[in-house]
Amino acid sequence: MPSALPLGDPAPADGHLPAEVRGAVGQTPLAVYLHVPFCTTRCGYCDFNTYTAPELGPDPGASRAGYVERAIGELDLAREVLGPDAPPVSTVFVGGGTPTLLPPADLGRFLAAVEERFGLADDAEVTTESNPDSVDAAGLAQLREAGFTRVSFGMQSAVPHVLATLDRVHTPGRAARAVADAWAAGFDHVSLDLIYGTPGESAQDWSTSLDAALAAGPDHVSAYSLIVEEGTRLATRVRRGELPMPDDDALADAYLAADDRLSAAGLTAYEVSNWARDDAARCRHNLAYWRGHDWWGVGPGAHSHVAGLRWWNVKHPAAYAARLAAGESPAAGRELLDADQRRVERVLLELRLAEGLEEDVLTANERRRLPDLVRRGLLEPADTSPSGRAVLTRSGRLLADGVVRDLLD
Repeated sequence: MPSALPLGDPAPADGHLPAEVRGAVGQTPLAVYLHVPFCTTRCGYCDFNTYTAPELGPDPGASRAGYVERAIGELDLAREVLGPDAPPVSTVFVGGGTPTLLPPADLGRFLAAVEERFGLADDAEVTTESNPDSVDAAGLAQLREAGFTRVSFGMQSAVPHVLATLDRVHTPGRAARAVADAWAAGFDHVSLDLIYGTPGESAQDWSTSLDAALAAGPDHVSAYSLIVEEGTRLATRVRRGELPMPDDDALADAYLAADDRLSAAGLTAYEVSNWARDDAARCRHNLAYWRGHDWWGVGPGAHSHVAGLRWWNVKHPAAYAARLAAGESPAAGRELLDADQRRVERVLLELRLAEGLEEDVLTANERRRLPDLVRRGLLEPADTSPSGRAVLTRSGRLLADGVVRDLLD
């Protein structure tokens, strides 16, 4: 079951921005995210806003056919709302769901629409996510021809019983073949996503997955701890005692094992859960989120942010289509963060990055807490970190959220 939307203020039907927000458009780079809410099957751990065909039913507004045209309709709204000061788009990210359930021509048409309405920066990064079994060599070649520069495959594991627990349907070796096909198609960067902490996954299982991921040869790897989200099939199985809850100590050991193996293979952690071969291989779109840049999220349930204003779209594809057909914004609600809320969010996000957080962002009282966090081994001492920046140690990365809680007023 997809998670609930946040609470917020009503969003205006025409999507207009408050004057102070409209006046700040163009002060940071602009990113575009497209949410593709379709999946062949629902993974038991997933609470993303995704739907299988039986869940959507016969409503034509909820179908894959015509989805890109509806998304392009929201791009038209974005062009009008952001106005003439919107900069060329720096990054485009197509996520889901399973974006490559849509034909490559559809994804290419969306990218062309972004370029027509906003322009793309000369060095724009254009990423699509994909399940390894939802695209083949020919499809990858078509995506590359359409202008996609980066692809991220949801590998999750290389161990059959772990994939089964996660309800993943691809075979263990399929991700490696997909990586090879992506390199052959000419993609600039190829990423694999892994999940650790699946109930029943042993340390050896996790080692096997790390070995397989590195052998596939991506230049970027993301490794995320499994979270048992309420309302998911996995949570139900854990509550019934069919599966054990992931153990915190085992999760920490798995993270450290990943950092050891990935670092030894030449991939460096640039964010708590992300490792890249070099600076060029870092996911610039995700860095835009962590650095508080502006982005417009297109699609059902997608979130957007411009100059401290956040809004989120209605969740169901049929409701999304109906709003656009009526000439209305699909936004369900929004909130305007005040200066201190934006500062707190900046601490929460930027501290996760390898370059850390500028200490000047902190209040005087918060800065007085830094030496204690250094003594506890959670922040780098001044002589090993960039001047004037708070940088997490490896132990600090394991406890990043706790460090933020201990730091903030």
